[in-house]
Amino acid sequence: MYRLGIDLGGTNIVAGVVNEEYKIVARASCKTAVPRPESEICDSMAEVALKAVEKAKITMDEVESIGIGVPGAVNPKTGVIEYSANLFFHNWEVVKMMQERLNTKVLIENDANAAALGEYLAGSAKGAKNAIAITLGTGVGGGIVINGKIYSGSNFAGAELGHMVIVKDGKECACGRKGCWETYASATGLINMTKQKILSEKLDFSYMLKLCDGDINKVNGKTAFDAMADGDPAAKEVVNEYVGYLATGLVNIINIFQPDVLCVGGGVSNQGENLLGPVRAIVEQERYTKHNDKQTVICKASLGNDAGIIGAAYLD
Repeated sequence: MYRLGIDLGGTNIVAGVVNEEYKIVARASCKTAVPRPESEICDSMAEVALKAVEKAKITMDEVESIGIGVPGAVNPKTGVIEYSANLFFHNWEVVKMMQERLNTKVLIENDANAAALGEYLAGSAKGAKNAIAITLGTGVGGGIVINGKIYSGSNFAGAELGHMVIVKDGKECACGRKGCWETYASATGLINMTKQKILSEKLDFSYMLKLCDGDINKVNGKTAFDAMADGDPAAKEVVNEYVGYLATGLVNIINIFQPDVLCVGGGVSNQGENLLGPVRAIVEQERYTKHNDKQTVICKASLGNDAGIIGAAYLD
């Protein structure tokens, strides 16, 4: 038997057929094209699901269940997307609508939770008992897996790790609070730090700006790391500041949960050991359990966008 996972994003809908070894054997995709009616998005999800099944050379009778990973607040028990800012919907009965179209068991989960489960089953956290996955993107996504089960709290809104405050009265977050971790540790936070450093340099020449062809709007999550690799001291200051904020949040998470593995994904994680090496050095000094024999392993997430598809496919 196979399972099918759907990653419902604000830009793309991707469906993948996943076998019993947690391998994606076929996939299909289309643009989400929001805003548009719920029924149309369900039609598109059903269409890409059927295309993926066709590419896998199987039938829907061989698909045990379909899981959907969704950004926002979802209720797996009722099958309702309660709120998703990226999709512009409230109280969307997506499970009911998809079951009507595909006549198959359908489950939903927050996309970060689904990605964490994917890494737990088949990625960097495979073999762990307890694991946490962090995604450094526009915000900071988090997923927690305890004893093989997604932890999402009493109201299915848990694991919003990006919204713990690490700087009292700090920068304003999109959630309305000030000083949230994601304001500092996301790719957006890194880009903003880089821009601020460029603007504050009392120089006629900025190497980081040169890498962006003189256009500050071209700054991205790689700019400071690339400039640092070329020996730019201002870029090194940016990276050190960013690493400090990232490590602060990771220490908090480790002190609270003590997972076997904490894997870091998202575009910024592609810096590999240039990012994780300095982060580990800070964590080793600041974690509460520095004298314990067993410590949390901090590593790069390995599945990329496939994690959400695999995790969604194996929801239960």
